[in-house]
Amino acid sequence: MEKFTRLTGVAAPLPMVNVDTDMVIPKNYLKVTERTGLGKHLFAEMRFNEDGSERPDFVLNRPAWRQAEILVAFENFGCGSSREHAPWALRDFGIRCVIAPSFADIFFNNCFKNGILPLVLPKAVCVELIDDAERGANATLTIDLEAQELTRPDGECIAFEVEPSRRSRLLEGLDEIGATVARAHRIDAFEAKVRRNQPWRATALDG
Repeated sequence: MEKFTRLTGVAAPLPMVNVDTDMVIPKNYLKVTERTGLGKHLFAEMRFNEDGSERPDFVLNRPAWRQAEILVAFENFGCGSSREHAPWALRDFGIRCVIAPSFADIFFNNCFKNGILPLVLPKAVCVELIDDAERGANATLTIDLEAQELTRPDGECIAFEVEPSRRSRLLEGLDEIGATVARAHRIDAFEAKVRRNQPWRATALDG
């Protein structure tokens, strides 16, 4: 998983509430088990007409936001079904951060497992960031995860907080399994100590 440390990029405005996972990636694209290849279907029902042609009015089809790496929306982003394909599609398209006042819990957790920062900021701030984003490529946002600061195009810095363990995993580029594997030596040392000092527990350790 790619590390998330500092991101400067174009933000796409999506001023909608209750953006559910079926909107992010419709159910007919859920047959794949790979994390790649879904970006072309991101927001498919909003991006494309029935004949497959682009809808020119949808934000990600407009020239200024085709390369957006940040998405700014409103409350309850990622609600609906628990499909992990939703963050897969966002990440494959190139979205590294979604900013909203609130997220559905499962989607929120799945983002961290896939190298995406779901950034919770107050509604009033999101309104201002959407105003920034509407200026397109002429106005970029910078998100510094290590410093936990977002910098607007005018230079204003906005502090934010991310739960420490999740922040650490993003900075290291590790999902939960990767974080466990990275600490395997500590686990092995603990088990060896238990075997020495409490040999009657060795059977339980050995499964």
